Amino acid sequence: MTDLPALDASVRLHIITQLLDRGAAPSIANTADALGASEADAAAAYDRLAAGRIIVLRPGTRDVMMAAPLSAGPTPHIVRLADGRTRYGNCVWDAMGVLAMTASDGDVDTTCQDCGAPLHLSVRNGTLTPSDAVVHFAVPASRWWEDIVFT
Repeated sequence: MTDLPALDASVRLHIITQLLDRGAAPSIANTADALGASEADAAAAYDRLAAGRIIVLRPGTRDVMMAAPLSAGPTPHIVRLADGRTRYGNCVWDAMGVLAMTASDGDVDTTCQDCGAPLHLSVRNGTLTPSDAVVHFAVPASRWWEDIVFT
């Protein structure tokens, strides 16, 4: 990732922090207020972050849908942090990333995308506990952004 302008980096950090702390993405007005910026400047930062594929906005809005590895809304990829918080990953890979990003033990509950069977993954002391799960990326990484929500 290239260096972000200072405001964009602050906006990104605010979005991630709010998703982690509150389980919800902040509005542009909230972000502007928290950072002492104008709403126009905050909105422009959201637009630049979305254009740079750093966040994903809900189509036709400036509402945050995804700020990897976190989802702003419920997904089938449920992350249970050791401190009791429940958050959502955009995919199982991102769900594991939430645990890594927070340096937290925890659990991920999801379903196998192939057969629909429940899938439970645990991290303890920074290590994934043994599992018979298999990782398969159905879409090549070079094509993820063709439909990032599906991917």
